[in-house]
Amino acid sequence: MSEAAETYDEGDQSSDLNRALGKQVKVLRERAGLTQRALGDRLGYSEDLISSLERGRRTPQAEFLVAADELLDAGGVLKAAIEDVEKAKAKARIRHPAWFRDYARLEREAVELNFYNNHDIPGLLQTERRTRALYEMRKPLLDEDTLERRVTSRLARQEILTRWPPPMVTAVIEEVVLRRPIGGPEVHKEQLEQLIKLAQLRNVELQVMPTDRSEHAGMGGPFILLTPKGKAQVGYTEVQNGSRLVTDPEEVRILAARYGSIRAQALTMRESLDLIKDMLGEL
Repeated sequence: MSEAAETYDEGDQSSDLNRALGKQVKVLRERAGLTQRALGDRLGYSEDLISSLERGRRTPQAEFLVAADELLDAGGVLKAAIEDVEKAKAKARIRHPAWFRDYARLEREAVELNFYNNHDIPGLLQTERRTRALYEMRKPLLDEDTLERRVTSRLARQEILTRWPPPMVTAVIEEVVLRRPIGGPEVHKEQLEQLIKLAQLRNVELQVMPTDRSEHAGMGGPFILLTPKGKAQVGYTEVQNGSRLVTDPEEVRILAARYGSIRAQALTMRESLDLIKDMLGEL
């Protein structure tokens, strides 16, 4: 998703609640003598997510609050916040540029999302630190407030992966993208680990397009296909600062056929996962 496409504002109430809960989780975690990684491992979350929650950058899900309350022996303190969190989420305001609002709405309604990426990892699959690194290197430079809003926005969109019922998500990513160490070695390693974890989800199918393919159906550039519940499939394309929502049935059909060819030319899901693990082992 285009960096220029995302602006997010939860409102003061929600942001303050997130920060307060984050501080509580941190105090309880440290009292239990656990690192962020250790807590994440025990709860089934990434270290990156725990860090984001403790800093108030992400809204904690009810499932997390219940599990963390029990593991950290919080005595119901975290569970008691679930109702407030749900109310704050209901009041949250997501503001997008007019030209992006249709896609943002359709993404929230999607029962299926398909990504072909040849220059970056889909935003829904990025770690916080990779997202931050991408925005920090953007030219012209973003001011700190804008940078923070856009990082928060992208992380907020990722909640689509863990809601119930979740959408089916498929992604084909170029091998060269997975070898590019955006943000440095540590951030790159964390991102590869994140992809391996996401590939274990039942609703996520991840494939890698090898660089050595002599035939490639995706040379026209990246695109997204999404299917909103009860509606026809649509496409979405971006080039530099321009974007287009594709609704013409014939154009969508062509994109869908192209995506089928791309998936057939890519490595299988098992082969892709093995390749990512090999890349991780090389670091």
